[in-house]
Amino acid sequence: MSASGEDLSQFDISDEEKDRLVAEVIRYILFKTYQSSGCPIKRDELTQIITKNYRQRALPAAVIDKAREKLAVTFGYELKELQRTRPSTKTQTRYSQQSAADMRSYIVVSQLPADVYKKYVEDIYTAHLTGFTFVIVSIVHLAGGKISEENLWHHMRRMGLHETDENHPALGSVKVSLEALVQQRYLQKDKVNGPEGNTVMYELAERALDGEVSNKIKEYITQIVNKEIGTVEVDDD
Repeated sequence: MSASGEDLSQFDISDEEKDRLVAEVIRYILFKTYQSSGCPIKRDELTQIITKNYRQRALPAAVIDKAREKLAVTFGYELKELQRTRPSTKTQTRYSQQSAADMRSYIVVSQLPADVYKKYVEDIYTAHLTGFTFVIVSIVHLAGGKISEENLWHHMRRMGLHETDENHPALGSVKVSLEALVQQRYLQKDKVNGPEGNTVMYELAERALDGEVSNKIKEYITQIVNKEIGTVEVDDD
């Protein structure tokens, strides 16, 4: 059962100290989200903020839940827990080294209406990264949710994005920008052990599989397909 605001009252800690712990967790969440460009925050990191001075087993859950509540009410953010995806085949080993402790993590998602967020919050200087994310996730989606590294770079090269390019005018290092999508959990990168050797595969991860993101991608792809069909019909006439 999820801890609620009232649950903090069961701990023998002053109200001031409870408020301080909640504030520390919120500060860490906001700072880490900004510092790491939206990469998920491990629950372990938040727990350590609390357990460095307190040993009550249930306290971290209660504090994190209260921080989630305040983030929503005060900042308009949802602290969303990610459900870590698993490798799709048993023959592959994780390319990135992850332990069981890494499985629970959070991201911060704005609860503001899209038009308000775009007007007052959205950073126009990072719009190119949003576009890059959308295009790469769409490529993997069209490939059935999983694509080999070789095929992904094939499609990217057709768009003028090369793995050796360290000074792209918008992205800088294209390879680093792609790796950032793995760190942000839009993609999962795994090594498949097959009869012909190891193959690196990219697969849609939990953020790309989120209902809202997935629906936007499908809607965008449908618009493009319909536009192409309309163009062909006009040419035929």
